[in-house]
Amino acid sequence: MKLADRKKFFSRLQAINPEPKTELVYESPFELLIAVILSAQATDIGVNKATKRLYKIANTPAAIHSLGLDDLKTYIRTIGLFNTKAENIIKTCLILEKEHMGEVPANREALESLPGVGRKTANVVLNTAFGEPTMAVDTHIFRVANRTGLAKGKTPLQVELKLLKAVPAEFLQNAHHWLILHGRYTCKARKPDCPHCIVSDLCSFRRKTPADQVFIAFSRVVVISQNSLVVT
Repeated sequence: MKLADRKKFFSRLQAINPEPKTELVYESPFELLIAVILSAQATDIGVNKATKRLYKIANTPAAIHSLGLDDLKTYIRTIGLFNTKAENIIKTCLILEKEHMGEVPANREALESLPGVGRKTANVVLNTAFGEPTMAVDTHIFRVANRTGLAKGKTPLQVELKLLKAVPAEFLQNAHHWLILHGRYTCKARKPDCPHCIVSDLCSFRRKTPADQVFIAFSRVVVISQNSLVVT
């Protein structure tokens, strides 16, 4: 995609959402870190439901560590892989207490040394909590980047590095959020909503979804008779 088109692409996303935010609910870098750890293979809605209960009881490294593994599991058991995630969170809390004075470190090396924290999680925290122009490539961003032609790559790291070069500097800080939201609600995996996509004309995806297919996939068929309304 040419530079002029890339600028148009992000200008349009910015126009409809000038200040994009993560859909994870948090009030501190630590709460964000725990939420992102929990979000692996889970929905933001599911994570928010769990953390809403958890953070009322414990929302600091010391408090969660004191809560203990078994009690922590009771708060997050609705989330996939909760056993492993609970173990990683307890270990992470201990490290934060001992090595970082209970604070979330604002550098990649320290973040990625924490149990349960990989490159993607570190990028989310660095971008969202500390304002760094990083690119956390999840399944949504990976799909959007490849489909649109913004940054094609076979691995998340390839796509991340290409996006960091492809995204115009003035949009880089928020690009991560725009691309995630676009992939989550418009450029969906099974049936992208191409007819309602504001960047469709800039996109290189050849198999764009026709308007009639989107209607069939997402509409409900309403049958009206003289005395009844039946929705199927």
